[in-house]
Amino acid sequence: MQILPTQLGEFPWLISGFSSRSGGFSRVYRKGALNLGFTKDDAKSAVERNRAAFLSQLCAGHEANEDAKPSLVTLRQIHSDIIHYVDSMPDSPLAGDGLITNAPGLLLAIQTADCLPIVLVDPKRRAVGVFHAGWRGTVKRIAEKGVGEMRRYFGSRAQDLRAAIGPGIHQCCYAVGQEVRDQFESQFAYADKLFRVVEESDPVREKYPMLFLTARAPGHSELPKKIYLDLVEANRQQLLAVGVPAKSIKTSSLCTNCRNDLLFSYRAENGKTGRMMGVAGIL
Repeated sequence: MQILPTQLGEFPWLISGFSSRSGGFSRVYRKGALNLGFTKDDAKSAVERNRAAFLSQLCAGHEANEDAKPSLVTLRQIHSDIIHYVDSMPDSPLAGDGLITNAPGLLLAIQTADCLPIVLVDPKRRAVGVFHAGWRGTVKRIAEKGVGEMRRYFGSRAQDLRAAIGPGIHQCCYAVGQEVRDQFESQFAYADKLFRVVEESDPVREKYPMLFLTARAPGHSELPKKIYLDLVEANRQQLLAVGVPAKSIKTSSLCTNCRNDLLFSYRAENGKTGRMMGVAGIL
């Protein structure tokens, strides 16, 4: 099992990491897959074994009371900007896309398979947060709001925070529609730098341009264009905008779509895939 580090610094009270896809007990997403989400295709028993193995390895080497093992707190994720403060295990399932705590014994978890897991740590106040940032959550500024909620509940200062943006789909593979670009442009002054537009090539059109003449000026129909979103940079810019220092923001170079051998990717696997976790907690 390979757990990817958050690179947030070594603190004896902090547990954090990003899971990968190998080293588990699931078979439906390739043999030995570490699926950590209760998906419709996988057996619940396999996921429970995967979670137990993952948490055991994640906590290995940390001094903890065996009688009070950390509890895993998850969400029913809804691509929102809803963030929950928790200080104990919730009595009923929570819906939203962010969790924050300063209570020891809780491991906060976000599940992903292309969207970004974001971890925030306040070393001075011993507080942590985890956030699920797809394009919808990013447009709703969940990273910015995560910093705001940590300030509200814990008195965290942005300049003290450390942030890790984990593996997710990168701009090389994240083609989106014009409607997504329009939403970003309506929200962010820096939206232009988040998109790359590529005009698709057509060898037949290039060889026989006269076949594609139209009556509309300038005489040729336009080639379709692909729009690629840099979701990592979009969330980095949000953190910078609220005062998190650039040197305190770590970003993973791993693209889920490119590294489908190591990571789950909803796009690469046409929707039939497992879920990884981004986790942070306090001993």
